[in-house]
Amino acid sequence: MINLIKSHRSIRKFTKQEVTPETVTKIIEAGQWAPTSHHIQAYSIIVVKDLKKRKQLAQLAGGQAYVESCPVFFVICADFSRLYESSKKHGQPFEVGEAEQVIVGAVDVALVAENMLLAARSYQLGGVMIGGIRNDLESVSILLNLPQYTFPVMGLCIGYPDQQPRQKPRLPQSVVVHYDEYDQSNSLKEINEYDQVMSHYYKSRTQGKRKDTWTELMAKHFSTKSREGVGDFLKKQGFLQE
Repeated sequence: MINLIKSHRSIRKFTKQEVTPETVTKIIEAGQWAPTSHHIQAYSIIVVKDLKKRKQLAQLAGGQAYVESCPVFFVICADFSRLYESSKKHGQPFEVGEAEQVIVGAVDVALVAENMLLAARSYQLGGVMIGGIRNDLESVSILLNLPQYTFPVMGLCIGYPDQQPRQKPRLPQSVVVHYDEYDQSNSLKEINEYDQVMSHYYKSRTQGKRKDTWTELMAKHFSTKSREGVGDFLKKQGFLQE
């Protein structure tokens, strides 16, 4: 299991081999056994088979063609609609407007998605998470007929790998692991060294066409606002109320 986890790499190119319905069911079952806060199970999993919808989702996700071409595509949603109905059934107020509930839903989805990806890997499948599904929450929600108190958090492509890309090096534990309290004393030195590791990775992978460092990429990523409509959509769905 440790070796399986440590061998993670994002797969974006798949063979034509189909994934059986039985395997898809088992992958979903694995997802359902993820931990969930207070047994809320604040998620729903949509298996998107319709090729027209797949094509639309690929475009909405930023032109990610593998959303359309992968053998199986899931959209995993934070879903409080069942919880709303439960509150109505028992005559209780439904307090879902706080940021905490958005966090609970997003964490539930992340745990489910990781379980599903690991289960897929155990069947010799590969996959990639699709955060671009949040580029246009409203359009995705309309396309998938999502109810109120529900929002898409991520997509997941799976299939039999037709590529084996090199793994991206991770930050050293000395930067991300702390004992008893947060300690930044060596972070700058360690991150500078990691920059060189990542630059070497990109130069090697692209035959010298790229030499980005990690901090350069992060600075560029956070220099502009992204997915500005997320907050407004969540408010429209009943979350993040004043």
